[in-house]
Amino acid sequence: MIALHLVTLVMAAQAATPPRAGSPDDPAFSERARQDREIVYFLQPPETHSFDLYHDVTIRDVGRSTYINVVRAGSKVSHPSALDLDTGEPLKVETLKGEEITRTKIDIGEPVKPDSEAAVVRFPAVAAGTTTRIRIRETYTDPARYRLDGDLLVWDRSFGRPRNAVILPQGYALVGSSFPARISLTEDHRVRLDFDNPRNDEVRALIHARKRP
Repeated sequence: MIALHLVTLVMAAQAATPPRAGSPDDPAFSERARQDREIVYFLQPPETHSFDLYHDVTIRDVGRSTYINVVRAGSKVSHPSALDLDTGEPLKVETLKGEEITRTKIDIGEPVKPDSEAAVVRFPAVAAGTTTRIRIRETYTDPARYRLDGDLLVWDRSFGRPRNAVILPQGYALVGSSFPARISLTEDHRVRLDFDNPRNDEVRALIHARKRP
């Protein structure tokens, strides 16, 4: 009877103990190999502080019918659009701000502030045994993270996904990158940097470039 009581106490203590950091039961743990969102940034001339981007993501959760892209503080988004890559069909996208987010009861994964902004993509609910692959296109303006310092292009932005690419504006040559990247040329001779990060952390992609003579 005493032994049974001790076992009960141990089980209760284990249940009350939160998962240790780094264990598979830790909510912060995620399978990096399943994070298949790919992002490509197309930088416009730095004096505009603007860049186009698209990112592809696979939706696996059965019954899910929305994808939410939260706009980073300090950035402004415009011209959002989305496409179902499996069918080629355009998808409905709406941009919600502050009280609109609260009113629609959409969970953006963080507290909603007056200047919070999110692009919400809607698609047919994912059926059991299937996935949905979508592409979202947007234009961002961010004077703090993308700017011209004298004649030097400065891109200072962090990436949280495994695969990210940055394509410099037409006529710009790479001066340096704070994080290792694969360098290549696009068909229209723009410099492309591909950043791969297998770790569960962020990459600070500080890039410097100048106009070619």
